[in-house]
Amino acid sequence: MKTPAPPPEFEKFLKKIQEEQPSRLIQIISSVPQSEMGAMAEYLPWDKFRYKFVPSAGMTIEELWFVAKFARIAMQRTLPLEDSAGKPFTYALPDVVFRAVEEVNRSASGSITLSEQVTNQATRDRYLVSSLMEEAITSSQLEGASTTRRVAKEMIRTGREPRDQHERMILNNYHAMRFVTELADEDLTPELICEIHRIVTDGTLESPAASGRFQLPGEGRVAVYDEEGKVLHVPPAAIDLPGRVARLCEFANSGSDDRQAYVPAVLRAITIHFMLGYDHPFEDGNGRTARALFYWSMLRQGFWLTEFLSISRILKGARGKYARSFLYTEQDDNDLTYFHIYHLEVIQRAVQELHQYLARKMEEVRSFQESLSLYPGEFNHRQLALLEGAVKNPSVHFTTISHSRSHGVTVETARRDLTALEQKGLLQRIRVSKALHWIPVRDVAEKLRSEAGDRG
Repeated sequence: MKTPAPPPEFEKFLKKIQEEQPSRLIQIISSVPQSEMGAMAEYLPWDKFRYKFVPSAGMTIEELWFVAKFARIAMQRTLPLEDSAGKPFTYALPDVVFRAVEEVNRSASGSITLSEQVTNQATRDRYLVSSLMEEAITSSQLEGASTTRRVAKEMIRTGREPRDQHERMILNNYHAMRFVTELADEDLTPELICEIHRIVTDGTLESPAASGRFQLPGEGRVAVYDEEGKVLHVPPAAIDLPGRVARLCEFANSGSDDRQAYVPAVLRAITIHFMLGYDHPFEDGNGRTARALFYWSMLRQGFWLTEFLSISRILKGARGKYARSFLYTEQDDNDLTYFHIYHLEVIQRAVQELHQYLARKMEEVRSFQESLSLYPGEFNHRQLALLEGAVKNPSVHFTTISHSRSHGVTVETARRDLTALEQKGLLQRIRVSKALHWIPVRDVAEKLRSEAGDRG
């Protein structure tokens, strides 16, 4: 990733104008057409701003940037969070942020009609488990895990032990995601953050003792590097971590506190994601822990649809943009608006893709159920889902563990489902090592259609 160019320093630029040409300040501001001021509301970072806008006659691009910064500073709000030098982080609420916040509030908090597959308790667990697996896999892949999605999902569903560190990372992350979904009513504490980190990193660190604890004074402090080894971010000193994380927890828990300055809920969750990444308190696993905390905050604040979203899958598709969203904030006077804008876009995309995915699944289910229309009441929703998977992938293996995990039921319930399908001649029982597996009978789709035709 190419490091973005840092913007001109606002205070240094202002001081230079005041000392050399005081009247120039009024000239600069008054010479920008109103139409161009509106266009600058996009809130682009300097790295993009300098190529997009053409200053008016007699102006430089640096002067036009100064005008944009002047307008942004006027709308900035200060957060109770600071960088390692004690300078507070800020954010603004330009129109682009207002619109995105409103859209996320509407689409992710359940105020719109969603597919019955999510709202129906009979089927929602299947999609919840699938979504948690997807997030666990892609969040780990962001940090270097190279296992394929198919293999990773097979490992989680069957309950087999990880074969290597990459699979261990994914399984750990899945357990962490399940853990945070159960903590929506819990206050965040430094101890809870350490427990999430312990789950995320169990058995994957060079130094096992570093799992579940902050780095200590005297240890080599971690830093963030680019592909060429250039330092992108130096986090705060280890001695400051306990106090910094305690303040982050206070900020995370104060969403409903009327005594605190109001921060829109989704921006609070995104800010927690940023700050854990900024503080980088752990030897490794900081990114996975930060994204898990984002999910915790969204769920705590009522965005229940977040359980079904995979944010990391989108981040993984644009790693450079993800990294730059951190750098833009640090380069431009701790302005978190850049990070907010990017991640609001990610959330909106994730919601949109969820709806598209569910629409496809509903169509597949309708098509499949047509062939089962002459089997009224013979299959429950779990068996229908299993048969649908068997038709799509005739080589798939099912076990009591995989079926129970896919649908959030007991192993005994899963056994009854599989045995019933075996008795109907749709599954065949085989033994793999010492475990029982069920596989689709040959031409299971044709068998279903044939029997349906016979009944007709």
